[in-house]
Amino acid sequence: MIEVNREGEVWVFAEQHNGDLEDTSIELMSKARRLADTLGVKLAAAVLGDGVRELTAKLLHYGADKVYLVEHPLLRAYQTNSYAKVIFDLIHKYEPQIVLYGATVTGRDLAPRIASAAKAGLTADCTDLQIGDHETVKDGQLHKNLMFQVRPAFGGNIIATIINYDRWPQMATVREGVMPMPEPDVKRRGEIVTEKAQLSQQDLPLEIVAEHKRERRVNLKASRIIVAGGAGVGSKDNFKLIWDLANCLGAAPAASRAAVDLGFIDHDHQVGQTGTTVRPGLYIAVGISGAIQHQAGMSQSQKIIAVNNDPEAPIFQIAHYKIVGDLNDVVPKMIKHIKEKGIKEVTV
Repeated sequence: MIEVNREGEVWVFAEQHNGDLEDTSIELMSKARRLADTLGVKLAAAVLGDGVRELTAKLLHYGADKVYLVEHPLLRAYQTNSYAKVIFDLIHKYEPQIVLYGATVTGRDLAPRIASAAKAGLTADCTDLQIGDHETVKDGQLHKNLMFQVRPAFGGNIIATIINYDRWPQMATVREGVMPMPEPDVKRRGEIVTEKAQLSQQDLPLEIVAEHKRERRVNLKASRIIVAGGAGVGSKDNFKLIWDLANCLGAAPAASRAAVDLGFIDHDHQVGQTGTTVRPGLYIAVGISGAIQHQAGMSQSQKIIAVNNDPEAPIFQIAHYKIVGDLNDVVPKMIKHIKEKGIKEVTV
């Protein structure tokens, strides 16, 4: 177990693949920077790989005060054993008080292994992180400046706040897209700490023969306008209305989980708790009831237009503009109006 160090740094595991930082790690830097400032400690990033030194400057530009760099040929490709061993050794040596990971495939694989080795708690798929005080019921002891780990629970029907006050470091994985992407400051400078990895071939039980990665069909996170359809669209054929409206607006087509499960569109387009979290300038929800699981992925959109034939649909509670009506009547009229006005693309 790692000793509790309330002066310890805030860390972000800077996930990289083939020398490119994952967006989720960069997003985490913005929240981690605020946590570190609140605690009055340094923000550090840990980056592992082979030939990845150039990433240290980027991490400093995105807010890190310090970067722990570990380079080794056996770290070129991600494997659970080798990465977990190196990160745990770093944690044991420097005793950070908070360690954050992106809730990516890699983060969800790596974080539990490290938490188990450190005998520390881990909260998965957080949507928010805050610093606060907590008084334990058992003995009335006040624990100051703990990390409150906020995440949906019970299928997204409640929001739970999880606190770890006696097993450190406090660790969490954070969902993709829930934190804003920070702007880099190319003038920022910081400390680079180079560490050696104590690894041998025995630490890699697997041999990676080839790696195949399919690119996503759509980049919802980068889209300024999104048109999303739900189960209320009715059928895969009828979902063509969503594509047509999106094409008129220069928008990305998206969907709720219900629409994806019904086979209207593939999972790459899914928005929500089990899909992508987005924050576009304009989000048009068509035939989406607006369950909390879906709202978790799009409620931070700047403007929300909802089209639904149910005036009591939950989506109307967060929509800025509400259209109660049959989408088969409303959407064609929207498309016709856009085409008649000669609107090629909406700038938000």
